[in-house]
Amino acid sequence: MKQRSLAGWMFAGPAILVIGVFFGLPVLSALALSITDFDLYSLSDSANLRFVGLGNYIDLLQTPMFWKSLWNTTYFVIVGVPLSIGVSLGAAMLLNAPAARFKALFRTALFAPVVTTLVAVAVIWRYLFHTSYGLVNYGLGHLGISPIDWLGDPNWAMPTIMLFAVWKNFGYNMVIFLAGLQAIPHDLYEAARIDGASRWKQFLHITLPMLGPVLLVVGVITVSGYFQLFAEPYVMTRGDPLQSTVSVLYFMFEEGFKWWNLGRASAVAFLLFLIILAVTTLMLRFGRKRQLV
Repeated sequence: MKQRSLAGWMFAGPAILVIGVFFGLPVLSALALSITDFDLYSLSDSANLRFVGLGNYIDLLQTPMFWKSLWNTTYFVIVGVPLSIGVSLGAAMLLNAPAARFKALFRTALFAPVVTTLVAVAVIWRYLFHTSYGLVNYGLGHLGISPIDWLGDPNWAMPTIMLFAVWKNFGYNMVIFLAGLQAIPHDLYEAARIDGASRWKQFLHITLPMLGPVLLVVGVITVSGYFQLFAEPYVMTRGDPLQSTVSVLYFMFEEGFKWWNLGRASAVAFLLFLIILAVTTLMLRFGRKRQLV
């Protein structure tokens, strides 16, 4: 037994070492920074570094911009996650349909946005939704609709970013849903059709319950990913207009690399971590209760 245990540690040791060096140490370092006033002056002289305890966290909770960024991110998650999951599930069901043709081609085409460079496609989308010469407003003009300032209007900026994020990421969840749908026995659908169940009832009473664990996994992955919104507003709007697209991570970026308040930026990161941990824990508990019922 000792030899087997030693062999196991020898095989796992390199991976544990890499995780500890490239994940554990940075996390601990960031936690240490979050309880100090580490800034540009501390970079030049460590004597300027002071221990502030929970001061950064308390100060953040009293900062209106932090709460605005948290609301923007929450709004993005509340609307974007169900929309992304719905589109992913719909695409997976279409690809799984017996009448579907060229499944491999469509699967590849729908998954392609996931593997494209985010910054490149964000720039393209920014031009597509340009007020004056964007293709979207050009098409709306032929329908008699006046041009919309998609990325310059506070009411439209976040929905536009949300639409882009859903298009960019739904293919990943689609593949997971497709695997879950293919694992559902066809006998259940045949029995339901014999009993006279409509397609909608088959979806409600067979597809959704059988996809329960898959939906839970996809939900947790999508929620945790959408809470980390950064690249889209950074490339497309820079947090404007009127700071309506400033996310928590974008706020952290500005605190750390624009104002060089690295202690506050680290505190933002850990507050976001606690929020994501709380939300995903609630989702897992709710999912387990539903499975037990």
